[in-house]
Amino acid sequence: MPLTLTLTEGVLPLGTEKATFVRLCEAMLRWHGLSENQVMTPNVVGSIQILPRSHTFSGLKETPVAFVEWKVPGIAFTDRDIQRGYVAEATQIVHEASGGKQPKEHIWCNIVHALDGGWGIAGQALTNAELGAGIAQG
Repeated sequence: MPLTLTLTEGVLPLGTEKATFVRLCEAMLRWHGLSENQVMTPNVVGSIQILPRSHTFSGLKETPVAFVEWKVPGIAFTDRDIQRGYVAEATQIVHEASGGKQPKEHIWCNIVHALDGGWGIAGQALTNAELGAGIAQG
């Protein structure tokens, strides 16, 4: 499950990006009841993208922004309470990591679901049922 954390340079103090990324991942696992799951944890992956101020926008104007984007199989983030809870917590994590300087209205979260059967791990295309069975073992 890749997380892409995209930030305008300066939104987070230099050197805090990795810890923020980890906190976002830990929160996702916790909201799904998968903290320390031996199957899922190694498959929580991602990247941090830091963009120049001149390359991020809101309202058609250059704006410091933060985007928390998950690409997940269809079995993740399906419960409305998990969606609401995670988005609120993720927004708070980024806001706090910024020292309270990044306005919450300039922090966006979104979740993209993969087509059932289109989730690949180690060269195998897995269905939601296959993923669920594997996660249940962990």
